[in-house]
Amino acid sequence: MTEPASLVISGIGVVAPTGIGVAAHWKNTLDRRAGIRPVDPATAGDSGIRVAGVVSDFDPADFVPRRLQVQTDRWCWMGLAAAEMALADAAISDFDPYRLAILTAASEGGNEYGQREIQALWRDGPRAVSAYQSIAWFYAALAGQVSIRHGAKGRCGVAVADAAGGLHAAAQARRLLLRGQADHVLLGAAEAPLSPYALLCQASLGRHSTAGAAAGAYLPFSEQAAGWVPGEGGAMLVLERAETARARGAQIYAELAAVASTHDAHHPADPPPTAAHMAAAIALALERAGVTPGEVDLVLADGDGNRRWDALEAEALISALGRRAADVPVAVPKTLTGRLNSACGVLDLAWAALALFHDVVPPACEDLDGRPVIAGLDVARAPRRDANLHTALVFTRGVGGFNAAAVLKTAGGPS
Repeated sequence: MTEPASLVISGIGVVAPTGIGVAAHWKNTLDRRAGIRPVDPATAGDSGIRVAGVVSDFDPADFVPRRLQVQTDRWCWMGLAAAEMALADAAISDFDPYRLAILTAASEGGNEYGQREIQALWRDGPRAVSAYQSIAWFYAALAGQVSIRHGAKGRCGVAVADAAGGLHAAAQARRLLLRGQADHVLLGAAEAPLSPYALLCQASLGRHSTAGAAAGAYLPFSEQAAGWVPGEGGAMLVLERAETARARGAQIYAELAAVASTHDAHHPADPPPTAAHMAAAIALALERAGVTPGEVDLVLADGDGNRRWDALEAEALISALGRRAADVPVAVPKTLTGRLNSACGVLDLAWAALALFHDVVPPACEDLDGRPVIAGLDVARAPRRDANLHTALVFTRGVGGFNAAAVLKTAGGPS
């Protein structure tokens, strides 16, 4: 019986509140340099959202031609930039276009562009609306634009499952590679949900932090948790067979060993009565990866920031990992960026891969320092270097009852 193929992450591109490019993002993560900023009151409107994770110093002209900028929304600009960086990081320049697949996740789409054009329609009539409105708002626009930009003629698609969508895209990427339907998969997500209409839509859930200052606004697993902070940005990853990456001399960050998902089947917005479905996703991912609970060295947590949801996640982790749960560091570096909707899972995959590659547990923001957290969890506040990391678990959830988990393993280290 042949061994299953090892699928590895060989390229990472990041555009996030923690930095543009993987090097800046990782350095700022370890320095705990948060990108949470006040939101312009005119933008926040009546949403009640006062702070958000903001991508600073991003100039779309560095990555996107002007003629394409007018056809697309900010979320596409950031996704196109991350895709370009991921391909460059993986040193992919010569490829069969029919063997490069593009898989993305989305939950917001081009809200800023859409709001502007709808306002033009209301104010000035149909002739004032851009012809590009029909494609710029569409949640599949990023996948299509990345494919066009890089001449990728293989499978192209988008997963829609809120924060779990990125891991759903990763699961599809694994299937394509294991079935021999692609040589490389560029997978990821980006979001730009900080326009007035987008903020109002998110606030309608009633689960966002309404803190007036960045300090203490987003405190997952803390007794003072009072909601999540939204954020913009995202990440793109190159996934391929290990032998393909090694033959090209590419740097390998980590192996993506397994992905699994479940659904609460309970309610579109309310939490389920138990964590059974969350724990089942984790257990299934571990089983598919051939990993025991005792072999998990790091957890990248969903970290909703609402006490009921955090308690359920803690319950799921304790149920799935057993006695080992209290000894495994739980990382919530998204406290530095806010929750990036569909890009949450992909950015966590990037953080997990970098953690394994550098053997460092990524930290949370300084606001969690000194605050008690849910019993039974070892939430990492500061970076933990030389942590002897070999296996990482990523868990995330999406609004609507989606649960997804992924397992990553070491595949070498920094040269």
